[in-house]
Formats: sequence, C-alpha cells, structure tokens
Amino acid sequence: MGKTIELTESNFQEVINSDKPVLVDFWAEWCGPCRMIGPVVAELAEEYDGKAVIGKLNVDENPNISAQFGVRSIPTLLVFKGGQVVDKQIGAVPKGVLAQKLEAQMA
Repeated sequence: MGKTIELTESNFQEVINSDKPVLVDFWAEWCGPCRMIGPVVAELAEEYDGKAVIGKLNVDENPNISAQFGVRSIPTLLVFKGGQVVDKQIGAVPKGVLAQKLEAQMA
C-alpha cells in the first residue's frame, strides 16, 4: 500500500533523484486549499505505488527548499524526473489533472 513520503531538507535530494517520476506537494498546515488537495495526493500515492513517488513538503518547516524552487503560493505541486522539475501545478486541481502529469512522465 503506497503512502506519501514526508519530505524534509535531509531526504529531499535523495527522493527527487528517484528513477521513477516524483510528485511533490508543497503545503502548510494553515492553507485551506492544501487541506482540500491532501486526500487527492494520498489517493495518488496508493494508485501509483511502485510506479511513482509521492511526497509532501511542509513549506513552513523547510523554507530553503521552497525558496530553491521558487514556491511562492501553495499548494504548489512539482513533478520531478531524474532530479529535475518537469511539470508544475499551482493551486488545488482535480485528481485527474495530477494523474495526467504523472502519466506523461512514465511514457
């Protein structure tokens, strides 16, 4: 059963360098839209278990990573492949939109 990985400054680089596509949800406790998209991200982690890596990064606890990737509004979801950002979504969107972005990196 897949689950989201809690990302921090100590494991971030290792996780995004996965050989699978990586979706990172930049979020914060106080962010309403982040709470809306949280369950969607969790569902994706289950559905793509073994095919993609799904992580969540709390921007309040990891400000350096947020700054490094220019995250100014949340939720921001970045898709990484080979350690590089290959797609980006700002704001809460339906699950299908995020699934399509992951699928595009698996082809």
